[in-house]
Amino acid sequence: MQLWKLRLNMIATMMLVITITTGFVALILFLIGVPMLTLLPIIILLNLVQWLIGPYIIDAAYRVKPLNEGELPWLEQSVRMLAEKSGLEKTPKIMVSEIPLPNAFAYGSPLTGSRVAVTRGLLNNLNESEVKAVIGHELGHLKHRDVQIMMFLSVLPAIVYWVATSLYYSSMYSSRSSRDRGDGGVLLLIGMLGMALYYVLTLLIMGFSRSREYYADYHGSTVSDGGPLSLASALVKISDINAKAPKNVKASLNAYSSFKALLIADPASEVGARAFRGIYDVHSLEEFASREVSAAESLVEALSTHPNVVKRVRSLLDLYKELSKQA
Repeated sequence: MQLWKLRLNMIATMMLVITITTGFVALILFLIGVPMLTLLPIIILLNLVQWLIGPYIIDAAYRVKPLNEGELPWLEQSVRMLAEKSGLEKTPKIMVSEIPLPNAFAYGSPLTGSRVAVTRGLLNNLNESEVKAVIGHELGHLKHRDVQIMMFLSVLPAIVYWVATSLYYSSMYSSRSSRDRGDGGVLLLIGMLGMALYYVLTLLIMGFSRSREYYADYHGSTVSDGGPLSLASALVKISDINAKAPKNVKASLNAYSSFKALLIADPASEVGARAFRGIYDVHSLEEFASREVSAAESLVEALSTHPNVVKRVRSLLDLYKELSKQA
């Protein structure tokens, strides 16, 4: 796949998101009387800090801890081997999220270094070949460096949302006093603007996130021993289990919408639960991929951080056929 397209997409999305976020924060600081000359360093510092501490926020949100040395030797060996095949200079730190749903994500910052995390649900529900393919996918994000962009971008909408909701509640408080009603109206308008910008930012990041998943799928398929079929079966299993999980279990991954783009699959997706026999060979995967994507599912995809799993499996099966011809 042509990586220059991914890089251009990264640059364009990052510039748009930073411009919108910076403009909104600058407006707030200006209105509360912060001198214009101090705006730029404050905004830069804010962006830098959130990028650096992002991994710690993710660790707390998803109950992530380092894998104990010697706990899963096959996993440690697999990550080292896949990192070497991916051409990474350094093997990322292996992390485990104590969440029962199957999923995985790569993240990191200069403070923490690169990390790849798998959930307990992934280790308990997928076979070793599928886990390796998933890890290969995540290492693809590190190889393409898009994970750092997502780490940076994922927190910005959360900041805008927090500021917007704070202004909204402040406006409600101000409206109780006749003397402060004018200020309350201004706060309410800015809060509503912030909420609108939050959704714009979210849509921009979702579009970028969907495109980067295909590149990581390709990478994971070419470095893991199981190839495209192992990754395809892993994606269907993950989607199938997530879709059938009780809502209170799903909440452990769905509660942090700003970070869902980092996951290999959207836990909110219901695709995969319908009419699948649970047999993950090439024939059943082809049957799954032949399903028609409905208009409703296309709309859900447009509002999701991940491509429709049927489309991802189709892409992987096409790659499988292409590689089979070359063999």
